Amino acid sequence: MKRVALLIAALSLTLGAQQAGYGWPTYHGDNSGRHYSADTQISAANVHTLSLAWVEHANSSERGAIIGGAVIEGAARAASQIQIGAGRGGRGGGAAPVTIKSAVLLDEGVLYFTSPNNVFAVDARTGKSVWHYLWQGRSAIGNRGVGLYKDWLYLETPDNHIVSLDRLTGQQRWSQPIAPNGAANFSTSAPVAIGGHIIVGVGGDAGTNAGWVEAIDPATGDLQWKWNVEPGPGEPGFDTWPNARAAANGAGGPWQPVTYDPALNLVYVTTGNPTPTYNGLGRKGANLYTCSVVALNPDTGKMAWYYQVSPHDTHDWDATETPVLIDASYHGQPRKLLALAERNGYYFLLDRTNGHPLTVTKLVPTADGYAGLDAHQVLIPEPKREGSIGGTIASPDSDGVTNYPAPSYDPQTGLFYVNVTSSYSLYYLSPDPADATGFRGSEYHLGLFDSALLALHLDTGTVAWRHDYPQEAGFASSTHPGILTTAGGVLFTGDPSGNFVARDARTGRDLWHVNLGSGITDNPETYRLDGHQYILVAAGDSLYTFRLQ
Repeated sequence: MKRVALLIAALSLTLGAQQAGYGWPTYHGDNSGRHYSADTQISAANVHTLSLAWVEHANSSERGAIIGGAVIEGAARAASQIQIGAGRGGRGGGAAPVTIKSAVLLDEGVLYFTSPNNVFAVDARTGKSVWHYLWQGRSAIGNRGVGLYKDWLYLETPDNHIVSLDRLTGQQRWSQPIAPNGAANFSTSAPVAIGGHIIVGVGGDAGTNAGWVEAIDPATGDLQWKWNVEPGPGEPGFDTWPNARAAANGAGGPWQPVTYDPALNLVYVTTGNPTPTYNGLGRKGANLYTCSVVALNPDTGKMAWYYQVSPHDTHDWDATETPVLIDASYHGQPRKLLALAERNGYYFLLDRTNGHPLTVTKLVPTADGYAGLDAHQVLIPEPKREGSIGGTIASPDSDGVTNYPAPSYDPQTGLFYVNVTSSYSLYYLSPDPADATGFRGSEYHLGLFDSALLALHLDTGTVAWRHDYPQEAGFASSTHPGILTTAGGVLFTGDPSGNFVARDARTGRDLWHVNLGSGITDNPETYRLDGHQYILVAAGDSLYTFRLQ
């Protein structure tokens, strides 16, 4: 690996250091979750001259890869849906397909990104591979990227391990389990470095499992603290569950990477849905702290406050969307705000010092899973939209009005941008009312996907402008692309036809587009090297970067 280290050192000298403020060192670009860049080189006036700088197709083959993890043989391998490239025929065989849903981190001229069980390091100027790490274990729906701390990278694997790699060589430093053997959990989140802590969240909403977020020591992987989504007997919130068994199996995995306010020293965690997913008969109550945004002290894991966006969720409306931190004026007063565009079809604006809701309003008029707000400005579940034996129509479907791909906030326009979809599903329950399974297979999607890009006024959630996508080509809402805005006045996102699009952030006017042949599968990003601003986006198994001609 000495050769690889020397290669990266040479790359750093050749490429030059990234300009301060124009890199992408963590999942959201910075810890605010705004997905906004202060770079102005690419502007609304010149974005039409963007051209392709390079494209790299990620290859998950074992050939040349650095191997980690435990090989699972025979029936156990098949049952675990192993994704190890060469299969049982030895190294160098066919590779498992790659879909890039991760953030792409930039450090000293090298880009780092993931797919389940894979970490890729590529030259940020050319896209050429530097190294490839392959963990041998079961697969999952996706992976959201690595965390970066000093010269170390951190990966969550589908089989619930946290792995630390040397960023220069890709060599594994250590691995630690973050869930017990045999747990139904699966992990897809991107670790986030906050001070001397690596914050990781566990996922999974199948079978009997719990959800939690924890902090580990970046040097050793030792556990520093752990916060459980479901409270235990005697703890605040336990009375929102009917019994200890229901709470202990309540899921709520926090699989969206956190955001962080250093002034308040609070991390903001968003949590997933409770289980059984569609059947709430055995878990009556609000089911805290599922489908919530929770503020935790990163040094202790102690909860400062919470706000539940989807009480007693029975439609798989995880609250695992990006908690966006914004300092702005609200009703003429400077406030520390937190904005959320949620899967249940609502927009929330909170005071992030205490979790007090300031604005709660619908993103789309079709959302009908809640009957209004209580005296504390918390949504009230609508019993008429609960699943039934014969099927109940409700909006949105389980993929939601929006989903985990990032929205964006532009401080120049004061607008909050998000892709949305109006949709419906039939939600079913088992004919046996004592059966609390009500999980997958209890929903049937209906109708067309009516999709749009919304620019919202931050304080009210009202629409400043919108771009409607053709109805016959709308998003399945879990395939929404993320959004990037820049100080050059440009908004970057994708459309349902496989186009990567640049729009005027103030008006929504189309400025430039290119068809990539498949839909955008990650959040667009930007970085600067050697005086050039690059725009980067993933579609399927490929990374594309663009720069001005």
